[in-house]
Amino acid sequence: MDIIRLGRSGLRVSRLCLGTMLFGSERSEAESWGILDEARALGITMFDTADAYPFPLEAKLWGRTETYIGSWLRSRRCREEVVIASKCVNRSGPGHNDYGGSRKHILEACEASLRRLGVEAIDLYYLHNPRTDAEMEETLAALDHVIRKGKAHYVGLSNFEPWQLALAMEIIGTERLVPISALTCRYTLLHRAPERELFPLAAAKGFAVVPYWSLGAGMLTGRHSRASQLPPGLRFDRGEWAERHSGPAWVEKVFDVAEATQSIGEAEGMKPAQVTVAWLLSRPTVTSPVVGVSRPDQLKPLAEAVDMKLSAESIEHLERVSEPFLWR
Repeated sequence: MDIIRLGRSGLRVSRLCLGTMLFGSERSEAESWGILDEARALGITMFDTADAYPFPLEAKLWGRTETYIGSWLRSRRCREEVVIASKCVNRSGPGHNDYGGSRKHILEACEASLRRLGVEAIDLYYLHNPRTDAEMEETLAALDHVIRKGKAHYVGLSNFEPWQLALAMEIIGTERLVPISALTCRYTLLHRAPERELFPLAAAKGFAVVPYWSLGAGMLTGRHSRASQLPPGLRFDRGEWAERHSGPAWVEKVFDVAEATQSIGEAEGMKPAQVTVAWLLSRPTVTSPVVGVSRPDQLKPLAEAVDMKLSAESIEHLERVSEPFLWR
């Protein structure tokens, strides 16, 4: 597995990042450990989690994912081998102050994540979203405090629009706070909007980009076809995901892209998921795409895609067919 620097920071991370959002809901502890073991064996050393996980958030299983990762780390005694990225701001408990960007919540959320993970510091600590219900100055100062106290090593921002990122950068510069090292955002062939403004800003400032939703919730793996109806129980009919990603027109456009990954895969000797990952890694701004799997055996083909290169013609075709998602 290739290793790459996290933007301009000195932190080195694997070229793929393991997503753990379903650990504790759709995946049992034993199943989660199996996936973590396989990731470790393949050289995937960066794990993405959050205090609000697992998904669906409506289940209110706050912290269970971090607890599973923590128990695995203690069992395998491999803390020094892995990079842990976690997040705060989303609701992580039932109380009035169990969410948001207040100094109280961020400091308490960080301590709670450290206890669940069983670590002394979180390697990369994100604000999960910009809806902090607090002044950005207070939120960023609290993150700065976490870093300076050694509770986390690097700061990241998740789901920030370019204008929100610009405001955060202004505050950080004015107040001389710890700088941003990484951004994570929804980015895939099915959602290319970050290319317009977020990615140029990230490139100019040297921010790492760790995109999630890399496989389009399974739609870019060859799992579904245009001729079949979506089976019940997928993420597309649950809570916020249903609001953001459902609709017949959208599904038709998705299948255009999914069929392109299949045809290109057949031509280049790759699986559709490998085409998707190879395309993501061809983007100069992308550092480590977050990939989530349901079974350990699904990880190896994704890891193999790190060494696969798409032809210029295939990349051009993928970008042409996915162009509607550039403006979505």
